[in-house]
Amino acid sequence: MIGISKLYCGTVEPSDPLRYGRQTRDLPAHLLQYSSDKKPVVVWNVGRRCNLSCVHCYSQSHNRAYEGELTVEEGFRLIDDLADFGVPVLLFSGGEPLLHPAIFKLIERAVKRKMRAVLSTNGTLITAAVAERLGAAGIAYVGISLDGLAAANDRFRGVQGAYNLALDGIRNCLQRNVKVGLRFTITRRNVHEIGGIFDLVRTEQIPRVCFYHLVYAGRGSALIAEALPHAETRHTVDLILKTTRSLHEQGSSVEVLTVDNHTDGPYLYLRLLAENPKRAAAALELLKMNGGNNSGIGIGCVGWDGAVHPDQFWRHYTLGNVRERPFSRIWSDPGQELLEKLRDRKRFLKGRCAACKWLEICNGNFRVRAEALTGDIWAPEPDCYLSDEEIGLR
Repeated sequence: MIGISKLYCGTVEPSDPLRYGRQTRDLPAHLLQYSSDKKPVVVWNVGRRCNLSCVHCYSQSHNRAYEGELTVEEGFRLIDDLADFGVPVLLFSGGEPLLHPAIFKLIERAVKRKMRAVLSTNGTLITAAVAERLGAAGIAYVGISLDGLAAANDRFRGVQGAYNLALDGIRNCLQRNVKVGLRFTITRRNVHEIGGIFDLVRTEQIPRVCFYHLVYAGRGSALIAEALPHAETRHTVDLILKTTRSLHEQGSSVEVLTVDNHTDGPYLYLRLLAENPKRAAAALELLKMNGGNNSGIGIGCVGWDGAVHPDQFWRHYTLGNVRERPFSRIWSDPGQELLEKLRDRKRFLKGRCAACKWLEICNGNFRVRAEALTGDIWAPEPDCYLSDEEIGLR
C-alpha cells in the first residue's frame, strides 16, 4: 500500500510516526503502515457467498450458501484472540460480508475489544438503515469496490444495476458520517475509467480512493492477459500522481493510495527526485518505514472456514486453522516454513528482484503474482515496470 497523497503531496512527514515511537498500539490509523513492530492487519473472509459475480474475485464467490463457515461463537473466539495478540485492524471481507447474518454482532465484538473494524464490501446492500447500523456498531471505515462508472462497473461486477446500488451505498454512508472510500482494480478493460473515478470522488466528496493493481488469484487468474503492459502501468501511475497533486493544490484533502504493486514506491521517489529533492528525501524515509510488501508479516488472512493464509490471495497455502489452534499461535510458530521465508525473503529472491537496489522499500513485491506466472514463488516480480537502469543493473 503506497500512500500517494501522503508521500507525493507531503500530507505525512517522517516525524509523524516517529512521534509515536512507531509502535502499532500507539499509532493513529493513518500511520499504521509505518509501524516498526508490524503487528498484522487481519483480513477475515467472514463468509463466501456474494450477490455479485466479479470477474477478478479472488474467493471465486457465487450467490449460494456454502458449508463449513465459522460459527458466530467461533468468530467471537477468533476476535478475542486477535485482540489479545495486538492486531490493530480487523477487515471484514467475503464474499459479501453484509450477507453474513451476524455481521453487526461481529463488528461490535471487534470494536468492544479495541480493534479498528473495517468493512470491504461491494456496497450494493448498504441501505440507509444498514449505514445507520454500521455507524452504531462502531465501524471505522467502509471500502466500497467500484471498477468503473455505470455500465463499465456493471460489466466488471456481473450484475446490471450494481453501480447505482453501490453509489447509493456510498451516499448513505456519507450522509451518516460513516467514513467511506472507493476501491478500484486496474485492468485493460477499465483503465480508461480512472479519470471518471477521480471526478466521482471530487463531486461526491468521497474522502479516500484506493487503486489496486491486478493480482492473479481466484477468478483473477484468468485475467493475466488483461494486466497492463509496463509502459501503460507507468502512464497510469503518472495519471494518478498528477491528478492527486491537482486535487491537493485545489484544497482537497482526499487520501489517494495505490495497492498491490510496491514498484509504485521507488517510481514515486524517482519522480520526486527530479521534481522536488527535499520532498523526495522525506518520501524515501517513509517508504523505508513502510517496508514494502507485507504478506505474512504485517498482513494475514483468515478464511471463512478458519484456514489461515499469508494474505487473502494465498488461499492455496494454508498455515493452519483457527478451529485447531488460535491465530496468534499459528502466526508466531517458528516452524511455519513459508512464513519464515516470507519474513526473510531477501535471501530467497531470484533474478532482477534479488539484485534490485530498491529491495529495502519494495521487499520483493508480490510473491503470489510471481508464482502465478512462473510457478516459482521467488522468481522476479512480473509486474515490476522499472527499467534495469532504474533498479541499478546497468
